[in-house]
Amino acid sequence: MPRSPCVCNTLRMATRAVTQLYDDVLRPSGLRVTQFSILAALARMKEARVGELSDALAIDQTALTRSIGLFERDAVVERVPDPDRRIKAIRLTAKGRRALDSARPLWAQAQARVLRELGAEAWGDAQRRLTHLLHVAVKKREQGRTRRRGQPSSALRRTSRTTR
Repeated sequence: MPRSPCVCNTLRMATRAVTQLYDDVLRPSGLRVTQFSILAALARMKEARVGELSDALAIDQTALTRSIGLFERDAVVERVPDPDRRIKAIRLTAKGRRALDSARPLWAQAQARVLRELGAEAWGDAQRRLTHLLHVAVKKREQGRTRRRGQPSSALRRTSRTTR
């Protein structure tokens, strides 16, 4: 398999391959690993706002909202009142807990397979390094957002340069 000097490309290739392995093992449950991860995080949190869940999973709110909409349609999650009445929290329904419970043993099989191949010590090292990379990337992204606030979009800046 060709190696890429690009950090992002290498991480994406590894992620796609590992995701496919988990998806293959989880197939009998009807869940994909991305869905399993959302439900597992929601189960740990009991209930959460979309923003909180998005932060916990480091996933784009738009993509998460789309997944939650599908889960709501299938009665796997439900929206519940939040102390801030403008916002709704989300929690698993009984159907969602059953779906997660039935998928957990399959997830454990996939997890064990990956850990057997990689080795627990190598995974521990990789997990520490990837967690550090995640924190650095999130921090840099937030700094970029803060710097850009109050500035016109790049398209507007280009337009204003051409109209001068």
